[in-house]
Amino acid sequence: MKTILIVDDDVCIGDMLQEVLAKEGYGTARAYSGTEALLYLSGNRPDLILLDLMLPGLSGEELLPLIEDIPVIVVSAKSETADKVELLLGGAEDYITKPFDTAELLARITVQLRKPSAGTSGLLTFSGIRLDTVSRTAEADGQPVRLTKTEYAILKLLMQNPSQVITKSVMLDRISEDTPDCVESSLKVHVSNLRKKLKDINGKDYIEAVWGIGFKMKEE
Repeated sequence: MKTILIVDDDVCIGDMLQEVLAKEGYGTARAYSGTEALLYLSGNRPDLILLDLMLPGLSGEELLPLIEDIPVIVVSAKSETADKVELLLGGAEDYITKPFDTAELLARITVQLRKPSAGTSGLLTFSGIRLDTVSRTAEADGQPVRLTKTEYAILKLLMQNPSQVITKSVMLDRISEDTPDCVESSLKVHVSNLRKKLKDINGKDYIEAVWGIGFKMKEE
């Protein structure tokens, strides 16, 4: 499960963000000041940080340069372009202005978590499957798996979000970058073919269909 640290001293906004993120399957942690966030980060490594700027103690602007190798989305009432530019140049990955649309924020979070984190080789692993997103190759239990472009895109998306159910509409939208020819009527066939190729190697069923919703990696 991906963990998102919410750094905001506004309890109502923090509670709202926590509820929205939990519904999407994210784990959350809270910090109500820059100092508290720094203390949390000294012993924990979240996958992403939502950072307010106007914080008691250490401000968001002061905290940002102290965060290393974790994507930060600034969530602030400051809407001046100069503020945004300065923060983006100062290390923030993205900037969204309060008040914001939660669907837009979730989309921006998805984009950031989709990127390989700093220092990774682009290798995704799950229960014996290895997917190299640089060479675009896959193997299961050390044996190569020949995948079509669409099958590769589906497997990559599922392995990037192994504990989340990916709805059919989200899957079609996300894999369209790699394979624009996949449509809803053919998606089930592509997933079925992918499941069979993986199962043929070691008998394991790696992908489960969540009836009426979508698909996810099958955890043992």
